[in-house]
Amino acid sequence: MDDWKLELARSGAPRYIAIADLIARDVARGRLRPGDRLPPQRELAARLKVDFTTVARGYVEAQKRGLVVSHVGRGTFVRDPSGGTAQSSPAADEHRDTVADLSMNLPPEPDDPALLARMREGLSVVSASLVPLLRYQAFGGDGRDKDAAALWLARRGLDCPYERLFIAPGAHPALLAILSVLAKPGERILSEEITYPGVRSIAAQLGLELAGLSMDGEGILPEAFAEACERLQPKALYLNPTLQNPTTLTIPPSRRDALCAVARRYRVPIIEDDAYGFIPQQAPPAMAATAPDIVWYIGGLSKVIGAGLRLAYVAVPETRAAWLFASAMRAGTLMASPLTAALATRWIEDGTADEILAFIRRETQARQRIAAEILPAGSFRADQLSFNIWMPLPEGWSRSAFTAHMRASGIAAVASDAFTVAGPPQEFVRICLGGPIGRERLREGLAFMAHSLAGRPEMASAFF
Repeated sequence: MDDWKLELARSGAPRYIAIADLIARDVARGRLRPGDRLPPQRELAARLKVDFTTVARGYVEAQKRGLVVSHVGRGTFVRDPSGGTAQSSPAADEHRDTVADLSMNLPPEPDDPALLARMREGLSVVSASLVPLLRYQAFGGDGRDKDAAALWLARRGLDCPYERLFIAPGAHPALLAILSVLAKPGERILSEEITYPGVRSIAAQLGLELAGLSMDGEGILPEAFAEACERLQPKALYLNPTLQNPTTLTIPPSRRDALCAVARRYRVPIIEDDAYGFIPQQAPPAMAATAPDIVWYIGGLSKVIGAGLRLAYVAVPETRAAWLFASAMRAGTLMASPLTAALATRWIEDGTADEILAFIRRETQARQRIAAEILPAGSFRADQLSFNIWMPLPEGWSRSAFTAHMRASGIAAVASDAFTVAGPPQEFVRICLGGPIGRERLREGLAFMAHSLAGRPEMASAFF
């Protein structure tokens, strides 16, 4: 409705709540009728002289109350309260029920019927615009998808101009593009001495030398970073600073500030892989929020919504970097899937992403409690919100023997070889607690593991 007006000044509630309240009032009075199209969010924000995020949150709140419904590419409309019941879900395609790759660090999978129904509803809404979403689209995401990305990244303290904000088809392609921009074959990049295997693979693919830096319980040592800058002249530092994979550590704010200070001194850009940064509700702000001029930020959705989305939000530090990144991404992937981007946008706008994230938090904490109950105290490192534990093996056990022994348990054990950049791999393994495995199967697998580790490796297997 072009003539619909809101008067926020008369309400003492938070502005986004006031927007939802006034929509509810005007629906009740008949001023807004079923099928009426509400003003676009940016237009209403300009009209009310508030920021876009306020209006977006107001529309999401109205949707939670059942007042409105949003359609990707069409807008937000007043819902018909007598619109009948939701369609029944079609039968699942058994050929799509694939076995998960348990070597990956997977989040727990939603199993709540109400949440699954909500997720399917979002997919159904997106499918209404199926044909347009099958077209080639502008690289980096359209305006609505960037609006959703900006809303999502604001939780990590980021406020990135849209010309430096990109929607990429996953964190891996984004990391590949960033490293190809920052370094040439034969040049060096830095990382933690124990780091995410993906960066090792990408560095090898690009012909880059990866050097690992010494760490303590708070992450990379600033003095080790400075010494490496002096000696190696690196082109970038890669970090996974929140719930680091595999050690589960989170770099505290003071250490983050110290690392950024070294990076500025030596003009070494930082690549922040914030794969798990959205999981804790009280995580330190993203490094890109406090040092946006030197940090390349990757906010993947694999760990916080679902790996199958293959989507990541990327913020680059300056305009020239945006040009270079865009060229590198176009050469390799052209664009993120519009279908995937639209679904993520829908789930962010209507609050489904928040519900998925809340489920992941609850279920992860429950699984960490199970691990703490079964495994000896002090025998592993973990965070209550990490999807994995990082475990040193008892004397006598080798990583190869242990991982082979655990294959029959249904629990993934990955040896430290996959994560080690500097020095010989230690006798450590990463144990993933997430994925499709349920709590009871997890409990059984961990009990099997605890029993095995309590004895000698020679007793675990027999060969005839």
